[in-house]
Amino acid sequence: MIALGLQAEVPAPGQARVWGTIRPEFLNSWGSAHGGFLYSVADAAFALASNSHGILAVALAAHIEYLQPSQVNAEVEARATEIHLGRSTAVYQVEVRSGSTLLAIFTGTVYRRAGHRATLSADR
Repeated sequence: MIALGLQAEVPAPGQARVWGTIRPEFLNSWGSAHGGFLYSVADAAFALASNSHGILAVALAAHIEYLQPSQVNAEVEARATEIHLGRSTAVYQVEVRSGSTLLAIFTGTVYRRAGHRATLSADR
């Protein structure tokens, strides 16, 4: 996350917030934020939220829908919310926004590895 200039917080178990600025090197050939950058922001929030219970969570599946373009220097924020928490799996929805504009919706499912502790780090 440091290489992308992102910051993060885990306000509560099952939630996470990741934010940063769209830099020129994050643009695609159309001049909008590259999908890979938006995916990375969403994925970072997903990882933090899913591991916030202290049990190691590894991704089983992830899907993203890109809804709106965004511009250089725009602030982006991904907010992950736990939709389902089971004994061995959990599902998260992440909204990626720039201001009030919804840029993308990301959904991810994790496998929770009971007996394995998660180490959260927003510095990766």
